[in-house]
Amino acid sequence: MIASKGYAAQGPTTNLAPWNFERREVGAHDVQIEIQFCGVCHSDLHQIKNDWFPGIFPMVPGHEIVGKIIKVGSESKKFKIGDLAGVGCLVDSCRTCENCQEGLEQYCLNHNVGTYNSKGKDGLPTYGGYSNNIVVHEDFALRISNKLSLAAVAPLLCAGITTYSPLRYWKVGKGHKLAVLGLGGLGHMAVKFGVSFGAEVTVLSTSPSKEKEAKALGAHKFVVTSDPAQIAAVKGSFDFILDTVSAEHDMNMYLSLLRTNGTHIIVGAPSDPHSISAFSLLGGRKSLAGSGIGGLPETQEMLDYCAEHNILSDIEIIDIKDIHKSYERMLKGDVRYRFVIDIATL
Repeated sequence: MIASKGYAAQGPTTNLAPWNFERREVGAHDVQIEIQFCGVCHSDLHQIKNDWFPGIFPMVPGHEIVGKIIKVGSESKKFKIGDLAGVGCLVDSCRTCENCQEGLEQYCLNHNVGTYNSKGKDGLPTYGGYSNNIVVHEDFALRISNKLSLAAVAPLLCAGITTYSPLRYWKVGKGHKLAVLGLGGLGHMAVKFGVSFGAEVTVLSTSPSKEKEAKALGAHKFVVTSDPAQIAAVKGSFDFILDTVSAEHDMNMYLSLLRTNGTHIIVGAPSDPHSISAFSLLGGRKSLAGSGIGGLPETQEMLDYCAEHNILSDIEIIDIKDIHKSYERMLKGDVRYRFVIDIATL
């Protein structure tokens, strides 16, 4: 076994604290990554607090992992020692079901294995990127270009692919009016991708102070959703709404902003269920959809696209001992736009 160290929650009412644990040895098709940076996702906080479902404790969060390959298995062909690599939200899947065969491992019909708060095929818990290393099958490690800032690549492994995937699936681009609901870790990436794909992008936000920031990211328009006049002016005007908000919000009001045949795509995950009137969908043949991260081929495609077009997350690098202060700031929206842990501070 490989001696490892990280930050773990011992239970849903405890703070993260230093914890020593073991990783499996590097198998024939595995690689070991020395983690250099790990992004902080809103879902990390949800999971350590049992907001969605009972967790597996001790829990080492983190699924926006980047670093350097330090060991490769005897049969591994994808990487060599010294290569840059990343790990996102998944570390395994069944590989055999219809979805896995189509490169949709995120929708594995036989249950995929999450990077943390999950159990591997060996029945043992998985531990995430708030740690100094990770061992993973080479198929679930992504190649990262050395052209890009490694720390700013980390959030692409979740925030990036979570917004890239639905925009590609619904073929959002030139001629479309895209509204991005929420300008946080997910939302700022949605703006960057939407603009890059050629759509007219409007940011919907409760915070008037974010208008300047939205425009700086490339958004064409900005709507303050607490202003009835501004909402009235955009009713029935959007082809797509990409909903990145992880807190309670009025879905019926936002559905009224869609054109006939428009689609509201949920990628944020509030703790409580939405309340939606059937008439919000019936009155215009509107669709309500969801999208979860991306499969391995699409995630690699996204990373390659970002390298080609110099698209990165806007980040603030933090010391791991400041993780709970960062969670508090994240809940207040006081981050532009993603915290990234410097694992050297572990």
